[in-house]
Amino acid sequence: MLFFTLLLEVIWILTANGGQHWTYEGPHGQDHWPASYPECGSNAQSPINIQTDSVTFDPDLLPLQPHGYEQPGTEPLNLHNNGHTVQLSLPSTLYLEGLPRKYVAAQLHLHWGQKGTPWGSEHLINGKATAAEVGETKNPAYEHILSHLHEIKHKDQKTSVPPFNVRGLLPPLLAQYFRYNGSLTTPPCYQSVLWTVFHRRAQISMEQLENLRETLFSTEEEPSEPLVQNYRAPQPLNQRMVFASFIQVGPSYTTGEMLSLGVGILVGCLCLLLAVYFIARKIRRKRLRNRKSVVFTSARATEA
Repeated sequence: MLFFTLLLEVIWILTANGGQHWTYEGPHGQDHWPASYPECGSNAQSPINIQTDSVTFDPDLLPLQPHGYEQPGTEPLNLHNNGHTVQLSLPSTLYLEGLPRKYVAAQLHLHWGQKGTPWGSEHLINGKATAAEVGETKNPAYEHILSHLHEIKHKDQKTSVPPFNVRGLLPPLLAQYFRYNGSLTTPPCYQSVLWTVFHRRAQISMEQLENLRETLFSTEEEPSEPLVQNYRAPQPLNQRMVFASFIQVGPSYTTGEMLSLGVGILVGCLCLLLAVYFIARKIRRKRLRNRKSVVFTSARATEA
């Protein structure tokens, strides 16, 4: 099985629409956002680079428990290409337990890079930006979204998605995460977001990742602009603190890195065993030769 140490980031926040035209690159790109949206230039912006050796363990951070995510009702869900991302509207019956107050779901959307690059996530972990954690099997939950992308290729196109188990979009382990106060990662960049960045990652297939990278466009009509590279660069942490719900022992590895490490250890052990075997075989042969030599010499000495 082939794994890539990448990250697909799912943002469970409501992004404000309207306002001035903005893009991720070019004359209306993120470097120019503060001119039209002053809060984008403030000192508590997101995303950030999470340095795991500098986070503070907080024992009061409880495991997150999704409610209603497995069965989000019977009404179809709205899937929308808004020109910046693909966005799935969620019913307000979905909420998370374990936060300081009750937060109900509004929508989720995705951020990704472009083909041939290992970037796409907005948050960095120890300086590393990635695109997705990819395996050989499809993620059924993400397939409910990705299989409909061809219906919303262009900006402002919408379609309906049958309700599905939204819990499958999240990583299996929700007890380990990082927490900090930040902002929306798109204009108007309001600094009112309590960020939860999970330590473990969900997994999709390479085919699913390529479908996301190659299907959508950020324009309404020709000429079509591919919808890629829709992530904001990391912002200064300044005086903020990043907390963790767990104590990290030793270095943090992704599934792909753990697999690579395991294979490396296995190969190393096999090489060591082979080396020991050949050395032992060589020593045994040398001892046998020495014994034969002693017996022969002794015989000659007796005959003399």
